[in-house]
Amino acid sequence: MKSWPREHAVSESADSSAVARAADSLLAVRNLSLVLGGQPVIDGVNLTIASGEIHALLGANGAGKSSLAYAIMGCEGYAPDAGDLLFAGARINEWPMHERARHGITLAWQEPARFEGLAVHHYLALGGARVDAARCLDQVGLAPREYLFRPVDKTLSGGERKRIELAAVLAMQPRLAILDEPAAGIDLLSLDEIVGVIEALNRAGAAILLITHQENVAAHAHRASQLCGGRIVDSGATAEVIEHYKARRCQRCNGRDCGHG
Repeated sequence: MKSWPREHAVSESADSSAVARAADSLLAVRNLSLVLGGQPVIDGVNLTIASGEIHALLGANGAGKSSLAYAIMGCEGYAPDAGDLLFAGARINEWPMHERARHGITLAWQEPARFEGLAVHHYLALGGARVDAARCLDQVGLAPREYLFRPVDKTLSGGERKRIELAAVLAMQPRLAILDEPAAGIDLLSLDEIVGVIEALNRAGAAILLITHQENVAAHAHRASQLCGGRIVDSGATAEVIEHYKARRCQRCNGRDCGHG
């Protein structure tokens, strides 16, 4: 794994070296703010992800992790109220989701969608590229013979749909993969397979924003950041950020009880 420097300062915009990193980064989130239902859910976030980097974003439920993912992906209703999103040097705030996807950004949803009547092999080919659907399924621990022709519907368990969603990300060969709680609904015995998928994506050239609240998953990242109350409260070496995250006082984030807000 690559070695990434510890960022002692929480606010990257105040650090000249962070400005240089932002210029060279694949993704740069600059002073991003998002208000939903009259409440700030993202509050001045600064975050950079380099090409080839696995960056874990840790945070308790309610910290704003998924909202940040949706804003980066360009999901409807998550347009930032302030700040900039830069991808490969281009400002993408106004880009629709399909344009971001066309340029190599993809999101694996925390709760995968169902597609009644659509077979798994067709679902994996939605990205338009020629894909080896059987190989993608095998990489996420699903036997191709059993799953290629199954419909992506309610007959699949939550864990099966999660694996198929990750297989679809593999098939897209993205430049940036945003993985929102990829281990959710996955039994402990299968965590190694999920980590294997993350590392396979990375070896194929994808940078990864790994959104999780599970320390054992985050531990495989090159760097990490902690989100609390919609703000980055720690960023740098993965092991140190994990320890900072474990010291929180709240199970559900309210931006106050942990003392980081």
